Amino acid sequence: MKDQWREARGKMSKRTATADASAGPAAASAPVPTSSAPTPTGGAPGLQGRVLEQLGMAICGGSLHPGEVLRSDALEERYHVSRSVIREALSILGSMGLVESRRRVGVTIQPATAWNLYDPLVIRWRLATNGRLKQLRSLTELRSAVEPQAARLAAQRAPLSGASDLVGLAAKMWAAGQAGNSEEFLALDIEFHRLVLQSSGNEMFAKLDSLVAEVLAGRTQYGLMPHHPSDEALQLHADVASAVQRRKPDEAHAAMLHIMQQAIEEMSSLWAQDHPGEPLPAE
Repeated sequence: MKDQWREARGKMSKRTATADASAGPAAASAPVPTSSAPTPTGGAPGLQGRVLEQLGMAICGGSLHPGEVLRSDALEERYHVSRSVIREALSILGSMGLVESRRRVGVTIQPATAWNLYDPLVIRWRLATNGRLKQLRSLTELRSAVEPQAARLAAQRAPLSGASDLVGLAAKMWAAGQAGNSEEFLALDIEFHRLVLQSSGNEMFAKLDSLVAEVLAGRTQYGLMPHHPSDEALQLHADVASAVQRRKPDEAHAAMLHIMQQAIEEMSSLWAQDHPGEPLPAE
């Protein structure tokens, strides 16, 4: 995540249009609700992180609507920060596609179709909204297309040390799950899926590890994971690890696909509890 911030800051020096353009008399002052959510781990520090978090949450949550214009002076007054802090926060949001700065117009909120939906912070902010189940469904469908194939490739390409690490992680997950240690289980689950993606030998798959981490963390944070993982889920992770170690690509693919299908079924069940008779909506 630190690399993400360094890259975003680097882009700021190349921008020809900045948040100052939003201070023009034609720009409307859009209301910006505050949020009590903490600054994301590894995110921008201090005041900039707070402003970034609150603006990002407001945009992803729909409190700020596409087409609304943000004025730097209004944001300075609302957040009690300097113009440079506002400028940096807006520049990072711009790198994510959430806002766009136009000369003589200002900084304008962009529609979701313009957002970088793969950005870990965008995922995190969207999971904090009331539409988190729709977001989780689309992300899990993406994972269903990628992770089973990653498991298949891992069974063909993973070094013996990596395969052994997967087996060890699966065993630790079983112990943490049975003990109801959700914090440890989450950390192990994230590492397990990261290692599968990495072991695939496909650099594009490996880069999705932060996306998967946000999905797993979001499901846990918002109570969309069982306190005690089912024996079936634990066994499926063990099956993936065993298949990778034994060089059984089809078995690894099948077990990982089952994990993804189980996740969608769990979310559908949660949706059904709150919306009887309604199908889980697509993204």
